[in-house]
Amino acid sequence: MSARVLIAGIGNIFMGDDAFGVEVVAELARRRLPDEVRVIDFGIRSYDLAFALTDPYEAVILVDAVPRGEPAGTVYLLELDVKELPKVQTERPDGHSLNPVSVLQMAQSLGDVCPKLYLIGCEPARLEAEEGQLGLSGPATMAVPQALGMIEELVTSLLAAEQSPAACLEQG
Repeated sequence: MSARVLIAGIGNIFMGDDAFGVEVVAELARRRLPDEVRVIDFGIRSYDLAFALTDPYEAVILVDAVPRGEPAGTVYLLELDVKELPKVQTERPDGHSLNPVSVLQMAQSLGDVCPKLYLIGCEPARLEAEEGQLGLSGPATMAVPQALGMIEELVTSLLAAEQSPAACLEQG
């Protein structure tokens, strides 16, 4: 594998702002990125993401809508510590949604998960679709450029660090 950084979009396009991660990675896919970066829209495919998390990436950036009680459209960067998650999977993957904590637990049961794990999150305004309407709310749409800037800055920083792709396996 030549990619050092995985950017994983998460979300359900039929659930309003839950599609935030999917929309961000769709925009990233249209941009020229370094060869060391792999961008994937995982949508609600829990198993695919869990297996990808066990690949020997130097870093993984998850992009998702995550309610944290902030004003709608607030974008934040969190560094996640997979060692703080319980090893036992508490719920089964749902075919209509993707719970990042459950996916991380599943990935841990499959093998080592890269310890450099980040979440670019957006505070959603709504997590359900209004009748006949798809797409992000105004605040989430306005947050996409900010998330893209945060991702580009983080990727630049990660690629500048001198660490081998096998380091995730050695650290785990």
